[in-house]
Amino acid sequence: MTLRVLAAMSGGVDSAVAAARAAEAGHDVTGVHLALSKNPQSYRTGARGCCTVEDSRDARRAADVIGIPFYVWDMADEFDRDVVQDFVAEYAAGRTPNPCLRCNEKIKFAAVLDRAVALGFDAVCTGHHVRLLDGRLRRSVDSAKDQSYVLAVLTREQIAHAMFPLGDCTKDEVRAEAARRGLTVADKPDSHDICFIADGDTAGFLQGRLGAEPGPIKDESGEVLGTHNGAHSFTVGQRKGLNLGGSVDRRYVLSIEPVQNTVTVGPRASLEVDEVVGARPVWSGCAPLTEPTPCTVQLRAHGEVLPCRAWERDGELVVRLDRPAAGVAAGQAAVVYDGDIVLGSATIARTSRAAQEAPAG
Repeated sequence: MTLRVLAAMSGGVDSAVAAARAAEAGHDVTGVHLALSKNPQSYRTGARGCCTVEDSRDARRAADVIGIPFYVWDMADEFDRDVVQDFVAEYAAGRTPNPCLRCNEKIKFAAVLDRAVALGFDAVCTGHHVRLLDGRLRRSVDSAKDQSYVLAVLTREQIAHAMFPLGDCTKDEVRAEAARRGLTVADKPDSHDICFIADGDTAGFLQGRLGAEPGPIKDESGEVLGTHNGAHSFTVGQRKGLNLGGSVDRRYVLSIEPVQNTVTVGPRASLEVDEVVGARPVWSGCAPLTEPTPCTVQLRAHGEVLPCRAWERDGELVVRLDRPAAGVAAGQAAVVYDGDIVLGSATIARTSRAAQEAPAG
């Protein structure tokens, strides 16, 4: 069946090959580049960042080679509001957000998809490394590039209008295919880190947005060990940059209290939790789990996959880990899987230790 497909083209190799595959499959494909930066010259330094004039030109050249129409959509205001400002607000609240996840949720599969459907397109195609089988998201065959974690926030309705052509191949295979197709982005470096912080200095970016606000660094007993210039510069599990000194024991950030502007530190053992509770659960791969169900969970992008039991309770996702995990930060996503199938996700709201046995049923 021929579909009208809107291919989101970032200017990188993945989205170019995804668009080429969709066109080769016989679909009616139109390429679109999302202009997300209000100052596009500033968002790339080598392999860091994205959304530059260079990226827009690379996307246009790829569309020309593929032989598809190409447009640029200005979504800078939406990106600034829903991703950048959200990122800053989450850090100010003592949480650690994942901006890639928010961009997929709010921009690529909300604002873009809504506009695409209104224009008569059947699906949005992207270069994410994830498989879509029988209406459910599955991990990519390339585990090193798998992006199911940052797409697990998508609803079933959004997934029904999505197309991910690259989940069945590795990144090396994508680059080789791009070269065979004559796409000049075949060897273009991947963007990494946070796209709107081109120099990679997250603490400096937040300092510029939120300003300096000195406060205490305390241990678990409440003793003041030092000071900081802003609690927003820290994340749970962080070890470097505490500038405490004078101790033979390593200390880690255990918690961040934004109202009191306090950072609490302690030994690694105090980081361990065995219950994670997530807000706003989305169940894209199954009906909501009503009782503790054996599965696995991933608690940050590229993080370890942990055995657990998960279920929904009072509108929240509850995850009981089979063994404790360390450095679990509020604001990240908890994504639960059945093998390589995404079952659902939620935004981590709180964690605890020594959870009691989950009730049967």
